[in-house]
Amino acid sequence: MANRPYSRFAREDLILRDYLAADRTVLANESTFLAYIRTALTFFIAGVTFIRFFDSLLIEVVGWLFIPLGIAIFALGLWRYKRMKDMVESVAKQDSESSGSSGG
Repeated sequence: MANRPYSRFAREDLILRDYLAADRTVLANESTFLAYIRTALTFFIAGVTFIRFFDSLLIEVVGWLFIPLGIAIFALGLWRYKRMKDMVESVAKQDSESSGSSGG
């Protein structure tokens, strides 16, 4: 449990700034996930466009490469989003458990 960001602080030592920082982390995680989605969608749509509207073999091959690349970017973004969300939730859960057990 020593690898948790707030584990070295007692609940009483946390101030409003610390809670707002946690909220900013959640919002930044969501914003980053949306950026992954936007990038993946751009690659996917560019790939479909290259395949559908251009006659050059080279551009069509690039289009066929962009489609799985877009899917891979989405999968990576989803994995990173879930990993960070789970980490933040485990810190919040640990914080709530420690406050429940130490409350006199």
